Amino acid sequence: MSAQRTTRITLAKGLNMGLRRAMEDDPKVLVMGEDVGKLGGVFRITDGLQKDFGEDRVIDSPLAESGIVGTAVGMALRGYRPVVEIQFDGFVYPAYDQIVCQVAKMCYRSKGRTPMPMVIRIPFGGGIGAVEHHSESPEAQFAHTPGLKVVACSNPVDGYWMIQQAIASDDPVVFLEPKRQYHADKADLDETTTPEPLFASRVVRRGTDATVVAYGPTVKTAMRAAEAAATEGQSLEVVDLRTLSPLDLDPVYDSVRRTGRLVVCHEAHVNLGMGAEVAARVAEECFYSLEAPVLRVGGFDTPYPASRIEEDFLPDLDRVLDAVDRSLAY
Repeated sequence: MSAQRTTRITLAKGLNMGLRRAMEDDPKVLVMGEDVGKLGGVFRITDGLQKDFGEDRVIDSPLAESGIVGTAVGMALRGYRPVVEIQFDGFVYPAYDQIVCQVAKMCYRSKGRTPMPMVIRIPFGGGIGAVEHHSESPEAQFAHTPGLKVVACSNPVDGYWMIQQAIASDDPVVFLEPKRQYHADKADLDETTTPEPLFASRVVRRGTDATVVAYGPTVKTAMRAAEAAATEGQSLEVVDLRTLSPLDLDPVYDSVRRTGRLVVCHEAHVNLGMGAEVAARVAEECFYSLEAPVLRVGGFDTPYPASRIEEDFLPDLDRVLDAVDRSLAY
């Protein structure tokens, strides 16, 4: 039995360590993006990697997202496993054509003969005092695209394991990282444990009165809401989706069949967001278990606001608790 190795890490550190481990294990893994090399990325996620692995494997690219992803497509076709960084969520749209028309379709187009093992890392969500193009939540657009896998980590330990699992996948993975969580919290990482599967959701808090589903940055919001509700005698179960495509909703179904109530929380706009798909599937599978309509909490249907009022735009503890109260009162 191997000795336990526990390290206390932030999400940023976990991602950095995971990338380093993947590059050490496979010389075909390379990192590419704007300022990922010498600077180590604007959030320092790739800090030190170019120094240790060289400029041929950690590549500072031009400011051209379409070119970054297009180049990675060619590399993946030649047997490499490129990891590309989109500097901010709102910068991904110049690469949207490459992602949707090439990355997502290549394997299907070739009848499975041409895998597309690449990871597209996207810092997403708000809460850092920035405006549009730096605080967006584009996940539903990618989850709606067949051929793409979409995952969202929410904590340091998941960041460490999930980035390695995404890189090892032969399918293209859009890897969403909640930027306001990069340096917010620390957790103990044991590198000797066996990680959970990549495309699996997880119950992170048990409860009996209502289920709250979240992913990425809103998992912490949901956990804070559950802690506050407990002081009022309400028991909330919290599920971290972790994977948005494919959706793993069996833990959600099991939870809703016990609690009878569901609130879905995400930072993205409520209209046509991930919460709508979760609500529809739960209504199909758990209709006779529901004691109240499925409620959604998310951003408003406006472009992302100026930083002075972003906290009014983002779903917070009070808005989640209000939805829980409405569900319980139904």
